[in-house]
Amino acid sequence: MALIKPVKGISPKMGENCFLAENCTVVGDVVMGDNCSVWFNAVVRGDVNSIRMGNKVNIQDGAVIHCTYEKTKVHLGNNVSVGHNAIVHGCTVHDNVLIGMGAIVMDNVEIGSNTIIAAGAVVLENTKVESGSIYAGIPAKKVKDINQELIHGEIDRIANNYLMYAGWFKE
Repeated sequence: MALIKPVKGISPKMGENCFLAENCTVVGDVVMGDNCSVWFNAVVRGDVNSIRMGNKVNIQDGAVIHCTYEKTKVHLGNNVSVGHNAIVHGCTVHDNVLIGMGAIVMDNVEIGSNTIIAAGAVVLENTKVESGSIYAGIPAKKVKDINQELIHGEIDRIANNYLMYAGWFKE
């Protein structure tokens, strides 16, 4: 069973049809929408500030979602995928975003909708990531505009696949 803990009297809240892997950790001021999933060894720590997730958000294996005490919160929109071992810290991620494996997204970053953050990218503090783009590198920079094929072929495909995978564990 997932480790779900209140912090300072505030317990995580999950929407309908959410999947939490047995060894994930979700603590404190965390609110998830419907059809979300938190995978093996992932940590969602709403202990020092709030974390809000829209619908159909997947936090993949080993990822960490956290904030900065009394400074930054995390807001993840709808249809967001956070790849394996990514770190998402004190930032805003709008709808239809893929954050690649091992990426790091720092405090006060704002990622626009329909965007891909490449695997291994480091998005520095206070960066405004343009909607409809792909950012890659260290530090992350815009490498190109995203086309509709990538929005549907990658962003939507991965979010939908994780919804399907979660269903496998409910059988």
